[in-house]
Amino acid sequence: MTTTTAPLTRTGAATTATGTATVEIRCPQGWVAVCTLDDLIPGRGVAALLPDGTQAALFVDRAGQPYAIANRDPFTGAQVLSRGLTGSADGRPFVASPLLKQRFDLASGSCLDDPSVSVPAYRVRTGSGERAS
Repeated sequence: MTTTTAPLTRTGAATTATGTATVEIRCPQGWVAVCTLDDLIPGRGVAALLPDGTQAALFVDRAGQPYAIANRDPFTGAQVLSRGLTGSADGRPFVASPLLKQRFDLASGSCLDDPSVSVPAYRVRTGSGERAS
């Protein structure tokens, strides 16, 4: 598992010195830079520790669209969603928990297998602009 710790300062620039887009997550503390878009590989998640101590799971689809949801599996309490398998159902990207296999929509955080359960979904932006979630 790859884990990144988000810096405590906000970045004003959306790209690094080498021109690679920075992925930022909107959390209660504001926009937090987490990694570069090049650090994300389609089909593989990355866990990030946010300034308030919570964890986010970041993903990118094959089109380069980043997503971020909470890393905590609500069914088990384990911080494992970043290690789940990604896919799509009815055109909606999801990650399946590696433990009990429930699927979570990457855009909304809703559980596709149990509508009464969801995880927080974070707004994400890169150098190419913000994706509203």
